[in-house]
Amino acid sequence: MVLFEWTLTLLLAAVLLATLAQRIGVPYPALLALAGAAIAFVPGAPTIEIQPDFALALFVAPVLVDAAFDTSPRDLKRYVVPLTSLAIVAVVLTTAAVAFIGWKMAGLPIAAAVALGAIVAPPDAAAAAAVLGQFRPPRRIMQILQGESLLNDATALLIYRLAVLAAAGGSLSFTNVGPLVALSVIGSVAGGYALARLYLLATARIRDAASGTVLQFVGTFGVWLFADRTGLSAIITMVVYAMTLARFAPRRQSARNRISSYSVWETAVFVLNVLAFMLMGLQARPILVRMAEAGRFDALAFGAAVLATVIAVRFAWVMFHLAVSRLGHRLLASATHDKAAPPSYRNALLISWCGMRGLVTLATAIALPSDFPGRDLIVLSAFWVVLGTLVLQGFTLNPLRQALNLANDDSLEREVSRARVAVMQAALDDLAEESSDAAAAVREQYAAARHVAENPDRPQAATDYDRVRLRAIAAQRAALHRLRASGEISDDAFHRLEEEIDWAELDAAPAGQFQPLAT
Repeated sequence: MVLFEWTLTLLLAAVLLATLAQRIGVPYPALLALAGAAIAFVPGAPTIEIQPDFALALFVAPVLVDAAFDTSPRDLKRYVVPLTSLAIVAVVLTTAAVAFIGWKMAGLPIAAAVALGAIVAPPDAAAAAAVLGQFRPPRRIMQILQGESLLNDATALLIYRLAVLAAAGGSLSFTNVGPLVALSVIGSVAGGYALARLYLLATARIRDAASGTVLQFVGTFGVWLFADRTGLSAIITMVVYAMTLARFAPRRQSARNRISSYSVWETAVFVLNVLAFMLMGLQARPILVRMAEAGRFDALAFGAAVLATVIAVRFAWVMFHLAVSRLGHRLLASATHDKAAPPSYRNALLISWCGMRGLVTLATAIALPSDFPGRDLIVLSAFWVVLGTLVLQGFTLNPLRQALNLANDDSLEREVSRARVAVMQAALDDLAEESSDAAAAVREQYAAARHVAENPDRPQAATDYDRVRLRAIAAQRAALHRLRASGEISDDAFHRLEEEIDWAELDAAPAGQFQPLAT
């Protein structure tokens, strides 16, 4: 019961912190990190032990699916060079640098030091993208960050798995690991695709929204467990599985089920973040109690060194990669007639500062076996890195964006406008032969919306049109409430009309973001 009460209290606190984070323009995990740190010093807090494999499945699998479902294969292909640089090279360099610090400064065994490096190496760039997305920064930055937050986890977790195996006494060398890794990658890609198609086939007749959402979670955890038990890379399998579903599921899923599913998944990811920070804080407390006072100071000093290392390596590598890219562009552009210039140093500076660590770092630290060499120090260091990057970089990301004075990017709005025109014209073409009064009324609505959307000089015009619709819908909703309050209609009639207005409101919500209207 104590744990249940703690969970309810922390979920309530997390909602308040998320609201505050939105108001001040920082990632909500930054405030969750502060709350998690505070828990470590609360007397009487419960002690929670969690199985390592369960921690990875619980925290990482849903987050990976949620991120991969929104990832564009076209953008991954377009930015393959910077994504490879950030998601593979930067992760490997960070792991190596942190491992060296852990070996030399803290005396960790090599395998344990590498595990620490892999734990703190992958940034949670999605947190930065959530903040930057409110201000329309260069679209290239957003797409690179979103792709990085997905792919860097696969690199880091592969190194993490090998390091944990080596620390447990396994014999690792390139000759016996290389072929297994290559086979695992190929099998994971094939397995993720096959499992996604099997899931689509098995759930083709599911129409109930609640059942469909439950099956999505069952499928997510089932795929993770299957990949983990069969020796595949659970990370790669999950990514391919989710991206395959994102490509084929929309044609098979009803609008009602899709809206319900998106809402549930957003809530689930939020709750998982809260639980991860709570668990980390609860695990940090007994570690601090076990340490002598001098040991605590040394641990904090080591954590600060690891924090400085992960920030410095990302900054140095991003700037080095940009300098090499710009030099190569100047030397080869005339020969290849390539006019696509690399990003500016201001863009690179912003990307280098988007290195906040988050849920994956917490989950992998929690997932270390209880007898892992140097576990207490690794867990504290991981928490310190998460806390430090989220607070230091999370609170300063928006001021940095303002100081860099990056121009707003309207390319997404223009792309949406072109797509609006195309889909509206398809509706008009389909209704062209229909001569009923109802068809004429619908054609008039689509024609008006198409006229607004096709204005090339005002990419936000379609959104303005939707805002006018939302104002009219608010008036409809107020009238409906008055009819029920006066007793002119029954509750059954009220709820049926309320549902119709809800769907209309969702259809008119600007940029696909639904905000409830005041009545």
